[in-house]
Amino acid sequence: MQDYEAPQLETPLPPGPPSEPPPAAGSPRSALLVVFLVVFIDLLGFGIVLPLLPLIGDIYLNNLIPGGKEAQLGGVILGLLMSSFSLMQFIFAPIWGRVSDRVGRRPILLLGLTGSVLFYALFGVASEMDAAHAALAAVVLLFVARLGAGVAGATISTAQAVIADITTPEKRKHGMAMIGAAFGIGFTFGPLIGFAALELFPNHVGSLGFVASALSLIAFVLGLRLLPETRQAGGPSARRQWLSFQGLRNTLKSPTVGLLVLIFFLATFGFGQFEATLALLNKDNLQLSQRNNFLIFAYVGLVLMLIQGFVYRRLARRLHEETFIAMGILLMGLGVAGLGGATWMADQQADFGPILDMMLASLAVAVTGFAFLTPSVQALVSRRSDPARQGEVLGVNQSASAMARILGPLVGLTLYKLEPSHLLPYAVGACLILLMLPLLPAIRQKE
Repeated sequence: MQDYEAPQLETPLPPGPPSEPPPAAGSPRSALLVVFLVVFIDLLGFGIVLPLLPLIGDIYLNNLIPGGKEAQLGGVILGLLMSSFSLMQFIFAPIWGRVSDRVGRRPILLLGLTGSVLFYALFGVASEMDAAHAALAAVVLLFVARLGAGVAGATISTAQAVIADITTPEKRKHGMAMIGAAFGIGFTFGPLIGFAALELFPNHVGSLGFVASALSLIAFVLGLRLLPETRQAGGPSARRQWLSFQGLRNTLKSPTVGLLVLIFFLATFGFGQFEATLALLNKDNLQLSQRNNFLIFAYVGLVLMLIQGFVYRRLARRLHEETFIAMGILLMGLGVAGLGGATWMADQQADFGPILDMMLASLAVAVTGFAFLTPSVQALVSRRSDPARQGEVLGVNQSASAMARILGPLVGLTLYKLEPSHLLPYAVGACLILLMLPLLPAIRQKE
């Protein structure tokens, strides 16, 4: 299979070393393990903070704006606070990837973890401020903390580039699934740790930020001591600028890479619609408390962990990436449509048990589809890209995902409020996901 077609670079390169410099000394297995642990611990912090971020924002908005989040201005501020993390990932994922192509993966990952330590701690400080007397200062600090955490978290594309550096094309989907499993485990135990922190310190919401900061510090120490450099600094990529719009255009114009990025965007957009409305759905359909809401988020992470950590890796020995993508689209579409069915059941005054069963089953199907699709797209994007530009191209793909995580919640929350049954975001999401199926023939390459 032809995995890569060389894109046109901004400037011709003189003859010199090969386009992919050999990795520095270091065990690929140790690099895989450390990247897994670093992503896992960093995602623990993300999973701790995410479920209660709207609640924390509400506390200060109620003291800052008449009507709080229900007022138009309050809703805009809360929406911006929720999307600020993904906005920074959209901007910085290609930048960090491009810089890692130039200076190496290790320093970029360590820099990102340092930022996570600082900005999660700042989030904790802001969450402990007096809502009655310092609401404005707290909201400003919350924005700074989320913007900074987004810049730091944008290095996930660099972690993916480490996998690309140390795996063969045939094994790349296994490595990308390993990162997905780290996401799932972190997203499972993060909400559970957040739940425990609130149980132990019910009057100190800031404890969530401090716990996340401490976990990021552990990840930094592990990376500092154990992570080898998988790519030598220098080579042709060192002569390119850190930020290049021409490089972005080259990536999106590549015959199949551009379509893969579009599929990743649409899948994340559809997934983001239900992800953003899940807490509201839990409250409106199941009347769950904020603390119990953590358990639903943990369930989502558990399914993701099991599918990408075990099921996907076993099936990957027999199935190609394109097959996984097709299966993922179908399962995601069915799962999101099932969530729409759960909202319809709640609107029809069904009993708690059947609604809960429908929601849990639909979440499992949708998350399984997402778990099949994401590592497969990432592996194909990597395989069909210039080896010297792995960080940059994977960064563009991650940037598209971040933009989808901005637009998906915005559209999903808007549709959720349009009519009382709350069915629209799931109907629209399922349709968007299933409309990706006609794109599949175009991403297949001739042997």
